[in-house]
Parts: sequence; structure tokens; C-alpha cells
Amino acid sequence: MKIKFDRYYKYDELTKIVHEWAAAYPTLCQLDVLGKSYEERDIWVLTITNQATGAHDEKPAYWVDGNIHATELSASTAALYLANMLLTQYGEDERVTYTLDTRTFYIVPRLNPDGAEWALADVPRFIRSSTKPYPRQDQLDGLHQSDVDGDGRILQMRVRDPNGNWKPHADIPQMLVPREPDDLPGGEYYRLLPEGEIQNFDGVTIKRAPSLQGLDLNRNFPVFWTPKQTSGGTYAGSEPEPRATIDWVTSHKNITGGTSFHTFSGVHLRPPTKGADSELPTGDLRTYKKLGDKAMEMTGYPAISVFHEFAYDPKTQIKGTFDDWLYEYVGVYAWTTEIWSVQKQAGIEDYKFIEWWGYHPREDDVKIFRWFEETVSADFYVDWYEFDHPQLGKVELGGWDILHTWRNPPLELLEKEVAPLADFCLFSCLISPKLELHSTDVQSDGEIHRIRLVVQNTGYLPTNVTEQAQVMNVVNPLEVDITIPEGTKLLLGEKKTFGGQLAGRDQKLQFAILSSDVTDNLAKFEWVVQAAAGTEFEITAKHDRAGTVRTTVTV
Repeated sequence: MKIKFDRYYKYDELTKIVHEWAAAYPTLCQLDVLGKSYEERDIWVLTITNQATGAHDEKPAYWVDGNIHATELSASTAALYLANMLLTQYGEDERVTYTLDTRTFYIVPRLNPDGAEWALADVPRFIRSSTKPYPRQDQLDGLHQSDVDGDGRILQMRVRDPNGNWKPHADIPQMLVPREPDDLPGGEYYRLLPEGEIQNFDGVTIKRAPSLQGLDLNRNFPVFWTPKQTSGGTYAGSEPEPRATIDWVTSHKNITGGTSFHTFSGVHLRPPTKGADSELPTGDLRTYKKLGDKAMEMTGYPAISVFHEFAYDPKTQIKGTFDDWLYEYVGVYAWTTEIWSVQKQAGIEDYKFIEWWGYHPREDDVKIFRWFEETVSADFYVDWYEFDHPQLGKVELGGWDILHTWRNPPLELLEKEVAPLADFCLFSCLISPKLELHSTDVQSDGEIHRIRLVVQNTGYLPTNVTEQAQVMNVVNPLEVDITIPEGTKLLLGEKKTFGGQLAGRDQKLQFAILSSDVTDNLAKFEWVVQAAAGTEFEITAKHDRAGTVRTTVTV
């Protein structure tokens, strides 16, 4: 089955795709309902692993989701692309095959189907996240963004105003740029507004009304949550989409990491948001930085701290985000990947992700416009056209088609943009801890037998994944059970034994002369039993995050 990645899929189409995948790849793909959205749509989750090599929940797993924010449609594409790659390349690609034989992916292509459906409607509505009215049930007066002319696009409105803040660029007259501080009166100046209608317009003043849909589902997770952040819901986990995610993650203790796809900026964001890097456990920070270097190498997106380099306001902390919750309280390495950077496409490299929007050189605007002009065939910047606005009278509509230029990549570039992100998800899954059998040994003296089992962690990360997991006491130790058959006796040892955590390779020194490869990735267990020769003993070793190993020992 082949799907295209140069378009966005409405809910019914996406539903058809995931059902066809489950039918076409029954040994690799299981389709479940994560939960219901606010508008009662099923939120689909794909469990992808080779079921012939073990149950999905007995293997280390990686979580991927997209499109929690309504207009961030390419985030959904990135998740679909990853699922398609895993299913179609199993048996063809060595890394994909090995990963699905030994690990599991949980993929939610569209975490917020309601908001995306509004964005994809024939007459679209653009909101931040949930379609639920919040925090009010009534729509306040002011300008509400909408498709006023019903052409399927939400653009901008410009109104001639001698005191307007915007003027045509000297070389690209259809593009508006801010006036200079010393621009003289009498020029061609405009007031620039989002396309939309004004509720209860008084004929003079225009104010931007707060959105009736004021919820941000990525502020509703139970980490540093506070009611002061009014977009976060009535309490942590109050909304059905985050609550379903929380329930799934906490009930699948084999999850070892996660990526949440968003747009835009072309960057991988990592915790902390609450403070400086120095607040992280030292080992976790070092590993985060190493993984971030790999992310940059594989995708071209830098990996940065939210607090240090992506804060909207350095004095205001973002609260209730999914990646923070995954790291702080679940104790796994988590990323928010912001897909697509127009600036970087245009060759603008040295810029601040947030500060650029407040001020940047005027030549940046020219570079961006010319790049689109030379690269993209679609109508990326709509020439201004007159429209008889129901409240303002004669205005002009036009400007950037923001949904398909800034918010998401142009459709013709969509697949190229999301493809490397799938490779990084594969890498992130492969570095998980992996419990494997190292050796078994039996020494006998008549009917007295000493059984020895050695297991090992062959993964890059330790079985606890992060130091934070141990700080928060959210990770269980290695657990080993031996079955004692009827008619035999356990003389030494216990039926259930705990073995702590096993190290990975992530904290090993990286220079040979300082290396000391102690065997902290191994665990040894011994029992003395009394049994007749030929008796079989079944032994199971399991770790929530590293998987399950079963073996039978014959004495």
C-alpha cells in the first residue's frame, strides 16, 4: 500500500490509511484507540513491532505523536511517514528489521483530530489546539480570524491608514514591511490585520478578540501545571486528548523515550523549561547533549534547551508540556521536534528562534521572499485584491498563505522535510536498553544442582534510562523468577529475585586511555536446587524498560 506525502489527509482519509495498514501488515501493525477527542473522534495509535519475536509490551518501546496543535499538519505527516517507513522497509532494511524484531513503536499520527479537521475544512478555521470553548463559553467582541471570502484560505487584510505601521517594500511592492522609525508622513501606509470579521465593531477601534477556543493541549500535562497559565485547562489532565496520552504512557512502562512532532522552527527542543541546564542531573545533561548532536547530524535541526534558547519570555516559564512530563515525571529522554524553518531555507543561519520575530534585518524579508519565488511553484504570497468587508468596507486581502509557507512546508517540499526525522526516531528507539541472556550454567553433584543465570543490557542506555527516573522513583528494578517444579526443592536462593539497574554505554568515557569497561551491564543470579536429573527449570528475567528474557535450564 502506498500513500503520498505531498498532501494532508482529513480524518476519514487518515482513518482509512491506518486501518489498511493494520490489515496489510497483521504481524507488524496493531491498531488501537488511544482515546476519544473532545468531539468524540477516535484517536488512533499504531503499535508497530514484529509480533513473532515477542509481545509489544515485552520489548523496549518508543513513543511518537503529531499534530497536538491544530494547524501543525506536517507533524501528522512526519508520524505517518515514520509508520510507513517501518512497515514497508521491514525485511528490506537491516536497521528497520532489527528494530522491529527487538523493539516497539507506539505512533499516534494525529493527537488532536478535531483541531486538524477545522484547519483542513473547505472553509477553514485556525485555532491553537482544542475545539472546546475555553475558558469562556461566549465569544467576546473584537476581530476573529476567519475565511471571510470563503476561498479556502485565511490570509491577511490590509487597510490604508496614514498612521499605519506597514508599507510596501521598495523592491517587492506586494510585500509589506514595517515602517522605519523616521518615515515621514504622507507615504503609502497600511494597517495590517488577520483576515477575519469584527464582532460589534464600533466603526473606529479594532481589537483582537481572544479566541473562543483558548485551550492549548500541550499545556495540560501534569508537570509544573498551574491555573495561572489560563490556556492549560481546568486542571492537569482535564482534557481528553492529554488524559488519554497520560493513561497510555503510564500503563506502558516499556516506553523508553519519545518524540512529539510540532511546527515550526526547524529545531529539536529538550527540557528543561523550568530553569537552567545545571538543574538537570549531570549524566542526563551529558546524554541529552550527545543525543542532540546526533539529531543535528541526522536531520540538520539543532537541538537546544527550551529554557536557554526557546523561551517566549525569559521571565515566564512554559508549564504543562508533554516533553517536560515525559522527562521530569516518567524519566525518559523526550523531544519536541519543531518541523520546518523558512529562515534556514532562505540561507539565514545566525538568528535567534524567538527574538527574530520582534526584530530582524530587512534584508531577511527579501531573502525569504526571493527563496520562495525561486523554489516554490505554489501561490505562496497572494497578490492583494479588493474585498468588500462586512464591517470595514473596502479592504484588500492577500499576503502570505501562512498555513502552507510558514506554519508548514509547502506541499512539494513536505516529504523531503520529514524524511530525516523518521531516521532520528529509528535511532532513538535503537538506543533503548535491551535485556538479553548472557549465559546459563549448571553444576551438579548427584541430585544437588547449582544453577547460574547471567543477563546483560546490550542497549546504549541504562535500564533506568535516565538518572531522573531514579530520582523520581518511577522505574522498577530488574526482576528474575524461577519456577520450581513439583517434587523438587529450592535449597538456596529465592523464587523472585531483584537485581537493580544495569548500565548502558552512554556514560562510558570516550577516550581509550581512560577506559575502564567494568561489567556493570551484567547481572548474575544463582540458585541451589534438589531435583532428579533431567528436570527442567523455567527462568524469566524482565525489566519494564529493557524487555523480557525467558530460558529453560535442564539439570
